[in-house]
Amino acid sequence: MPVTPARARDLALSFDDASERPHFDRTAFRTPRKIFATLAGDGSGLNLMFDPDHRDHYCALAPEVFAPVPGGWGVKGATRCDLAKADEATLTSALQAAHGLAAPKPKKG
Repeated sequence: MPVTPARARDLALSFDDASERPHFDRTAFRTPRKIFATLAGDGSGLNLMFDPDHRDHYCALAPEVFAPVPGGWGVKGATRCDLAKADEATLTSALQAAHGLAAPKPKKG
């Protein structure tokens, strides 16, 4: 069952310290440290700010749902999720991974 843009937003904001801000023509979801996902203005897709390993994992897991963002961002790991083809469990897993990469680093004690 496809994930609606409203549900994708709710999922992204369910993580610790997640907030929402405008980002050009998109909505950005971020930790205090950095953006972990952006939602297209028309709600069609979500870009996840992965590293290359996570990009490769999710693109192999569900190639009909995930694809590298074209250009340099995709080379660095940014990955597009087609919400019309995504299921909630897979999207939640992907958001959790992206959020973990963007979370503040623990302070060395």
